[in-house]
Order: sequence, then C-alpha cells, then structure tokens
Amino acid sequence: MTEEPALRVIQSSTPVREFDHLGEVTAIAAFPDRRRVATNSSDGVLRVWDLTNGVVLKELEGFCDTTQDIALSPDGQLIASSDESGFVMTWHSETGRALAPTFRAHAGTIWSMDFSPDGATLATGSSDCIVKLWNTATWVQRQFIICDDSVNCVRYSPSGELLAIATTYAIDIRRSVAHHLIMQLHVASASLVWTPDSTGLLSGDPDDATIQEWDSLTWNKIGRQIWKGHTGHQWRMAMNCDGTVVASPTKHNHIRLWWLSDRQTIAIFQHSDSPRCVTFSMDGKYILAGGNNQKVSKWAVPEHAWPEGASKDQETQQVCSCSFHIYSSSHLFDV
Repeated sequence: MTEEPALRVIQSSTPVREFDHLGEVTAIAAFPDRRRVATNSSDGVLRVWDLTNGVVLKELEGFCDTTQDIALSPDGQLIASSDESGFVMTWHSETGRALAPTFRAHAGTIWSMDFSPDGATLATGSSDCIVKLWNTATWVQRQFIICDDSVNCVRYSPSGELLAIATTYAIDIRRSVAHHLIMQLHVASASLVWTPDSTGLLSGDPDDATIQEWDSLTWNKIGRQIWKGHTGHQWRMAMNCDGTVVASPTKHNHIRLWWLSDRQTIAIFQHSDSPRCVTFSMDGKYILAGGNNQKVSKWAVPEHAWPEGASKDQETQQVCSCSFHIYSSSHLFDV
C-alpha cells in the first residue's frame, strides 16, 4: 500500500480559553448570533455561556437526571434539552422562560434531538426505538416513527427534504414530510452530520470506529473509509458552516480537525479527559469541546482552514501566532 505524502499538521495542547463546568459536559451547541454557546451537563443543568469571556449568562433547570442532548432552533430562539429518563424541556433563549412544562416524551433515554430547518418541528430519538415529531408551537406530538432498534441520532437535512435516523444497526433515510422510508443503509451509526448543501451525509460507526461519507443521490459510499479506529466518543462530530472542515473526537483524547475534500488532517487538539461532544463556532474560527474534565475547551481553528470570508478579530489575532506548533505526519490515522 502506497504511503500518503508527509503532511504538516498543527498540534495544540493549550485551548484559547476554558470554561469551568460543574459536571461532565454531555452536549454543546453554538447559537447563530455567534455570541453564545449552550451546554448540557451531568448535574442536570443547561447553561448558556458568553462565548468571548466564558461568563454563564443563564442556568436553566428542570431535570433530576443527567441531561443528554441539546437542540437549538435555526433562528436561535428556542432551546430544547433532553435527559436520561425520557423528558424534554424547552425554553426561549433570550428570556429563559419555559415554553412548556417539562414533559415525558419517551420511555427511555433521549439520545438525540433536532429541529427542522423551518423550526416548526422538533424530532426526538430514544433508546425506546421510537422517533417522535413535536409541533414547536403547541408541543403536541405530530407523529411517531417506530424503528428497528435504539435510536442514536436524528438529523434533518439542511434542505428540509430528508430526515436521517441512526440506530444501533442501520441508518434510515426518510422523507421529512410524509416520513416514508426511501433508503436503509445497513451500517451501525451513532453520529450523523449533513453537508450544508444536503448532498452528503457523514456517519460514525461505534463498533469499528469508522467514519463514512454517503452520496445522498445514490446512497453509495463516497471514496474509502475516512478514518479507521478513529472515533472516540461516538455521539458527536461536527462540520463547519461551509462544509469544508470536520471536527471529530478520537479514542486518545484528541479532537481531530480535517478537510472533508481530501480527508487530510489540519490540526490535532489535545483534550484532557474523554471528549464527548464538539461543535464549531458559527463563524468557523473556533471549535468547542466538552467531556469528562468538567470544562468547555475552546481552540482556534488555523486561519487557512477558516470559511471563506471569515476575518480576524482581536482574539484570533492574539492566538494565531503563539498557540500552535507544527509537526510532520506520514499517515492519516489516529496518533
């Protein structure tokens, strides 16, 4: 097998900033206003943070169990949070006002949630093998979908036409309106990410720790396996706003940043303890990760990997020249 040419990979062990948390960070999501980030925690509290200075702006409570996933509506006005016992709570992001009483949505842990692109529906997926669709104006259930096994991830395509559902043994692709099944991919998956143009879907297999890319027109794999023996915590990976760069945890407490086009590594960020979730800031200039170290860690994305049109701010000017060192890597697999 021919070796890949040596790559120059940026490595960093020091985040730009760390926000102290009171529990393990189970989920993280960035607001479209580029100012805030929301986190879920093992202490049952959802926190909204100022992305610049790390100040907690709001603490939203209502759960007794460990909170699991977070979903933000596309306009950033609605926050939904789930817990291990199958409950959902929703808030208005600006006021912190609960939009409905905490309600029992499922009989098992709700691992994943996602708002439709128009914000009118919230999809919830659970270990009870059911996906439920909720009207976000009334919080009344619209419909339910019975799956073959525990639901690990639900993701609407950015176009709004499709709903991808990852279960223990397969990925179901359904029409988002009629909800009829149009394709079933017979691979295990615990994490799904659509490309912004909806032409591709990334899936993370928790069994053999691989990431695959799928063509949404043919549902054939695109190229070879992206990573083998790579994925750490299988629940979260993220893509930047223009679909060029992906961030994913590794089994050795790294967050790996890589180009989607050629699968080549851009940077490796050293996390201190079991990264469980990762997201990009909306401008694509930072990644934020949470895990068992009870912190939210913020790293600067190297400038050459920023989305087109992104400009330097005061913080990126300060960190771009001093936070990284560069080394050569002769392969694309985990280090």
